[in-house]
Amino acid sequence: MKNILVIGSRGSKLALWQAKWTQSLICRLHPEVSAEIEIIKTSGDMKTEPLSVIGGKGVFTKELEDALLAGRIDLAVHSLKDLPTNLPDRLTIAAICEREDARDALVLTQGRSLRSMNDLPPNAVVGTSSPRRLAQLKYLRRDIVSKDLRGNVDTRLRKLDEGQYDALILAAAGLRRLGLESRISSPIETDEMLPAVGQGALGVETRADDHSTIALVRSLNHAPTQLACESERSFLRALGGGCQLPIAGYAVVSGNELVLEGLIADPLGLEVVRGKLTAPTTQAEELGSRLAHQLLQQGGNRLLAAQ
Repeated sequence: MKNILVIGSRGSKLALWQAKWTQSLICRLHPEVSAEIEIIKTSGDMKTEPLSVIGGKGVFTKELEDALLAGRIDLAVHSLKDLPTNLPDRLTIAAICEREDARDALVLTQGRSLRSMNDLPPNAVVGTSSPRRLAQLKYLRRDIVSKDLRGNVDTRLRKLDEGQYDALILAAAGLRRLGLESRISSPIETDEMLPAVGQGALGVETRADDHSTIALVRSLNHAPTQLACESERSFLRALGGGCQLPIAGYAVVSGNELVLEGLIADPLGLEVVRGKLTAPTTQAEELGSRLAHQLLQQGGNRLLAAQ
């Protein structure tokens, strides 16, 4: 087994938190191992255009995966929602860590609070760069004015506090990990806004033939989270989607069963196709593909074809 591991990470504050958390967990579980972090800039970090313009999910992972394939790093830590469902040859997800809060969160200027999105004032300006969030928001509130939002969490909060937006929609997990839980005005329940596939979970990616590293990081894996995310990613893969399409999926393990909810939406929120299926945990991937097929038959194929 290796005694020194190099962890690849993006340079944002949240990405570094995730890498350092993974580093500390590895060192606690394997005190004989020394783990160091190498920061790698990705296309998504360097470009300021909307994700729909610069290429979606892969812009946050490609350079990390290139470093893995070149042997420059031993593992890469990703927000699982950023990781495409089809990995490059020779790479694998060796572990999926225990999930944080998977919900989206409504964020207001400091000192303000609301119970839900329905309490936002008429024609409120809401910041989000996610087609998934935008479509579900518009489905709930036709009057809402959406405004594109890019930058790290601190930049987004600063723009909100400057009055450029009335509210933001951000991932609750990222705010909690950065110690900004107090900025959450209201978690958005999944019956109002279904999360992105893999949201709140961390994926540890390695080379598929690096058996030593795989054996070491397997101890970071959280089985219920892995099963839930495998089901969600199978759902997304069957639909051929990524973060550029309004697709959402969220699974929960309940005893020996897995409950998966999925959604396909029109980009403008004019129509939403949503469903739920349950299966034994042994059928996680099959459950995802079954739900995708069901939603496609219910009209999802027409929505996807129009985008």
